[in-house]
Amino acid sequence: MTDKKYSRFTTNHKVRPDDIDMFNHVHNSIYLDYVLAARYEQMELFYGMSMEEFLGMGYGWVVKSVQIDYKRPLGLGDHFSVETGIIEINRKGCRVTFDIINLKTKKTSTSGWFDFVMIDLKTGKGVEVSEEMVRLYSI
Repeated sequence: MTDKKYSRFTTNHKVRPDDIDMFNHVHNSIYLDYVLAARYEQMELFYGMSMEEFLGMGYGWVVKSVQIDYKRPLGLGDHFSVETGIIEINRKGCRVTFDIINLKTKKTSTSGWFDFVMIDLKTGKGVEVSEEMVRLYSI
């Protein structure tokens, strides 16, 4: 399942006041929220399957591991893009990489990856990624 090419997608956002920490920049945990919000939006807009539809099929994506590299902080009012893309789908899940770019400076603020596991919502246990799921995400 790993020899396929997958698309990357971009979602734009703006830093909100409640994203800011006591050091006057975006709190480190908020960057993870930015990526998850972008993936949520991208599922509907680009994959043609909203999270609600995915959940309706009885499946969910849960985070197994995450790696994040902080390069430059974002501040209040900064506009930024979140570019994400699957780089690998395996038997139980997928790896999604991301880059968060400050749109004013065009420089990377944060980059990294998430390993997601697909679960059965009824049992909470990991399930194999079906060929149908691979097809849906292979764009």
